[in-house]
Amino acid sequence: MSIVDQSDVYIRMSDGVEVAVRIYRPDPEGVYPTLFAASPYRYDNDDLPPSMVFFWQETGPISWYVDQGYAYVHLDVRGCGKSGGEYGFLDARERQDLYEVIEWIARQRWSNGKIGGIGQSYYAATQWAMASVKPPHLACIAPFDGNIDPYRGWTYQGGIASNFTSAWWNGSVRQANKFPANGSVPRDVSGDLPATVMQHPLLDSFWEQRLIAPLLEEVQTPVYSIGVWAKRDIHLHGNIRGYHLVKGPKKLKLMTAVNGAATLGLYASEEFHRDVLLPFYDHWLKGMDTEYVERANVEFTYNGTDVTESSSCWPPAGVKYSPLYLHDGPTGCVTSINDGALESVPSQKSTKSSYAYPAPNWMGGPVVMTEYGPDPVRGILTFTSAPLEEELAIAGPMELVVHASSSRTDMNVIARLAEQFPQAEAERASGRQPNACLVTKGWLRASHRVLDDGRSAEGSPFHQHSEAHPLTPDVPVELRVALMPCAHRFRRGSRIRLEISCGDSTLTDQHFAHAFTPDMVGTDTLYHGAAYPSRLLLPVIDEQIIRFAAGS
Repeated sequence: MSIVDQSDVYIRMSDGVEVAVRIYRPDPEGVYPTLFAASPYRYDNDDLPPSMVFFWQETGPISWYVDQGYAYVHLDVRGCGKSGGEYGFLDARERQDLYEVIEWIARQRWSNGKIGGIGQSYYAATQWAMASVKPPHLACIAPFDGNIDPYRGWTYQGGIASNFTSAWWNGSVRQANKFPANGSVPRDVSGDLPATVMQHPLLDSFWEQRLIAPLLEEVQTPVYSIGVWAKRDIHLHGNIRGYHLVKGPKKLKLMTAVNGAATLGLYASEEFHRDVLLPFYDHWLKGMDTEYVERANVEFTYNGTDVTESSSCWPPAGVKYSPLYLHDGPTGCVTSINDGALESVPSQKSTKSSYAYPAPNWMGGPVVMTEYGPDPVRGILTFTSAPLEEELAIAGPMELVVHASSSRTDMNVIARLAEQFPQAEAERASGRQPNACLVTKGWLRASHRVLDDGRSAEGSPFHQHSEAHPLTPDVPVELRVALMPCAHRFRRGSRIRLEISCGDSTLTDQHFAHAFTPDMVGTDTLYHGAAYPSRLLLPVIDEQIIRFAAGS
């Protein structure tokens, strides 16, 4: 099918600012449903070939959708690309622009009056934003890998400042605008978002006007929310929480991918859109009776596998939280500061594990360089179980309840859950660390420990972040650290490993690593045992009992 491609179409907003769109529609002229995408990455870059190089190239296959009988409208959000005004980072004015552009589309002669949101990451966040303002002609959204809370999910995970904001602002938004693929009208995006974010470390009025989540509770728009385990650092929780908040017809799909680049490649592929998203759009925008209708309310794939389960809800019915308690070691199976243990029952004696930071052998965070390469656990605390006697399946959110103190008035807890694989004795004796894979992770700044009791539940603490409550040095407090949801199958013979530090590294977390600031010099202590039952709560499927091999 031939394509009509109209660039630089300007639409005047209610405040007089003109925003720019690029319109793709089928030729010959007719009446079509429309897919609507909006981002700060400018539509001039749509002409790039698909790749996994530019992390903002998240529109999906535009010409392929036109071939399926859809118009596709791509908006440069206010202050970016060809659009006028100042960029607002998902503020109320940006949301109002989305409303007005959707209603403008519905009035065009080529529109059938039904508009659906499309796109990944920022494009997915703007889809949640579209639904939150409830334009009459928005017929559905399908946010793939997109957040609804820029404070908790984007800039301050657990209250800890993320380096991602600077990497995204300078490496994606500004570069995409300054060096467009077609060379048309290079633009310097005004403002310094990273500096602005640093001025708002608490969830204050700046963030409240950018929170999409509270606006979703009355949304009746059909939603197909698709999250990816590999994007746990930024978007995953938004896909799950958004699914729970909206009130209209909805389904949730949780998928596996190796990393963020693979997620980008997945969304760029025609195969993914043909198999997963087109049946959704055809149903809600064309009125077709597609197989999407028969899909389960929730589909989830176990992390790192192609095994997909269906469920009526998330987490799936039958999940029961099973505690694993932090103990002294050694286990002898891994080299770390403490080599602590995880066991099904609490210790009868009170013990503790401490670490000072920054350590002299850290490189770019708590990673130690060895003859075998970067070692992410040698310089941190670990707590490892005995080998599993049988396979263990978990699915859902999870939490670490830890009693801790610091020599400082604040501390960071960055926790990673891993599956540690069996290791030959000779290899262990050589000093090599056992192989492991990341299951999930979580974060909490101790001064942000106050919970929102109305939104917290077992396994799923939800923090206020509206006030800072400093620690009294060397006095223990209980911290409930939310670990991002996951579905994972631990193999028989593997060990469950909990890793805890006050920092992370670009070597292990890339641009999602968190800020390690010059005031972070001190000693943190974790308490465990009878008086302080620090524990990991795992969402075990079908009420399995966690069984460990005897004598390990």
